[in-house]
Amino acid sequence: MNKTTTALGDLAPSKFHTVAKVAPIGSLQARRQTSGGVSFYWRYSHGTSSERVPIGLFDPSSPIKKLDPTTKGYSFAAAVRAAEVLATEHHNFREQGGRPALVEARQVAAAKKTAEETRAATATLKHLLLEYCDYLENLGRQSHRNARSIFQLHVLDAFPRIAATPAVSVTADEFATVMRRLNAAGKGRTSNKLRSFARAAYQVAIASRTKASVPERFKEFGIQLNPVAATLPDETANRADKNPLTVDELRKYWSVIKDVPGFKGALLKLHLLSGGQRLEQLVKLRTDDIKADKGYFVLYDAKGRPGAGARKHWVPLTAPALKALRECKPQGAFAISTDGGTTPVAGTTLSGWASEIARPHITGFTAKRIRSGVETALASVDVSMEARGHLQSHGISGVQARHYDGHDYLSAKRGALEKLYAPLRAPSSPRGALRSTKARQKNG
Repeated sequence: MNKTTTALGDLAPSKFHTVAKVAPIGSLQARRQTSGGVSFYWRYSHGTSSERVPIGLFDPSSPIKKLDPTTKGYSFAAAVRAAEVLATEHHNFREQGGRPALVEARQVAAAKKTAEETRAATATLKHLLLEYCDYLENLGRQSHRNARSIFQLHVLDAFPRIAATPAVSVTADEFATVMRRLNAAGKGRTSNKLRSFARAAYQVAIASRTKASVPERFKEFGIQLNPVAATLPDETANRADKNPLTVDELRKYWSVIKDVPGFKGALLKLHLLSGGQRLEQLVKLRTDDIKADKGYFVLYDAKGRPGAGARKHWVPLTAPALKALRECKPQGAFAISTDGGTTPVAGTTLSGWASEIARPHITGFTAKRIRSGVETALASVDVSMEARGHLQSHGISGVQARHYDGHDYLSAKRGALEKLYAPLRAPSSPRGALRSTKARQKNG
């Protein structure tokens, strides 16, 4: 046993003893515990204060010149080396406040690293896309279902590595890879929808920095650039694919639903006679929004830019439409309901009923063809594009159009619906029926 080991073992217990000077500042101290073990400390002064920084236990079995600690502790030389490292750090950082400021800076850096790691784990592309779907749902946008399905199938399931990447780090090339898979499968339209939804998700995150109405959660993604905006859509896949019912098919559809009894038949007739309103909007008609005495009801159109809010859409009630609505027996909160108005009928239920009844009579029938078929029929009897747009609540552009009083269009909408109802019952084409009516009026 060497002298240093003997000296450390002979220290009076529970007292701090200076055992060596440390360059460039401070000293190495040792303190013998009541258990017999010895602990090393680096002691230094800073201004008017001083501090002892624990180094570790003394290992008497360690070689005296060994400079690295063992699993049991430090040799005397290793303790001096550890104290010198602490002293040098303090000395080099003295202009910034020495060791206290250095410790604080390290704590801040560690907290920042932890926050970044946490953000990386909860701010992935997957999180951004799903948060965006929730955002759409909270705004009342029905598109959240379509977006959620597309993201799940074609990003989260198909590209789990990209989905797990921090959203701020995803590149335009990676998004192009996601889109290319769909295009290669002949799903160009889905690829374009994916691009549109993802681009909007990034845009909402960017807007969150300055737009108070966007949830603060989006700021946590730290997004400043939109990588999806740098990709290009497949323009050839953006052609409309509505395949509207022809006028004759629309007349056939009316002929098979007009005598369907009960709630089902009433709802199908109301849908057609109100101009083929969007299913998801029509089924959510609230009983309080039916103004039968004034000849209209109000729907709420949530389509449009996120954050803009739902827009009121006034729909005239012609005599046949009012009759169909009354046969639905509105009561409670929701007018179109099978449980007394507590919950509305699902749009998919209405769509299913229409298909069940019409498919045996109309080849390739789908419920979405009704809406475009109504517009086609209205165009065939010279209803203007503007009137058709207001009746079916298409996108309305221009400041004046967006803010114009909806009631001012009721007359034009009502005229369009009346023109629609007459050809539905006519045995010949709508245009021919219209000309025959005009001819009879002219000849008295």
